[in-house]
Amino acid sequence: MVLMPVGFTDRSGIKRRPAVIVSSDGYNAESPDVMIVSITGNLQALRHPGDHVIRHWRAAGLRPSLAQTKIATVEAPALGRRLGRLALEDLAAFDRGLRDALDLP
Repeated sequence: MVLMPVGFTDRSGIKRRPAVIVSSDGYNAESPDVMIVSITGNLQALRHPGDHVIRHWRAAGLRPSLAQTKIATVEAPALGRRLGRLALEDLAAFDRGLRDALDLP
């Protein structure tokens, strides 16, 4: 995870928040951009198909949080400082949710 400015989907502003890099290492090596999904501490946020309430938020260095299936592409230099990592259980659950949201096998 990284801490970075993430734009609101209605384009009304930007907020620094944790984000998970979801693009592959190969994609990241070949592209000046990375694909991210944001994490919000607002557990009442509008839920999207595939969103995942992070169970092991303390281990990831977060407060109670929701990983959102809202994918954004950002320039690699915009990535902020590195934060913790999602637990494998949370990462696997979010991976399934993201695949469902994108209708991938």
